[in-house]
Order: sequence, then C-alpha cells, then structure tokens
Amino acid sequence: MSTAPVKGPASYFPSIEKKYGRPIAEWQDLIRTSPLTKHLELVAWLKTEHGLGHGHANALVAATLAEGK
Repeated sequence: MSTAPVKGPASYFPSIEKKYGRPIAEWQDLIRTSPLTKHLELVAWLKTEHGLGHGHANALVAATLAEGK
C-alpha cells in the first residue's frame, strides 16, 4: 500500500511549518481574516508583513483561496 506524494500547494506545507514555526492553519486564518482578497495582494502582504518567500506565500494563498476564503 503506497501513499501518493502530496502535490500542488500543499507540498510546500511541511517546509513552511518548519521554516516559519507556525502551523498551516494559523497562516490560513491570517489569510482569511485579512481585508485583502486578491491573490497577488495577499502574497505581497505575506512577504512584506510576515517575511515569507514568494513560493511559500503563493502556496498558502492558493490553497486557502481554493478552500474558500
């Protein structure tokens, strides 16, 4: 029984948690409570206000918006 590797934005989640020390749910709560709604605005906000790299910010925003902000 093999487990398929995680693909897409969620594949970044383990490294995001390790690098920034916050669980993914906490990042997603920040995104959901932000007054910003556009993908690139949210990415820029995570980068400038929280110090995330572009790929990590992009993955968090994509996954969160896909679930419904």
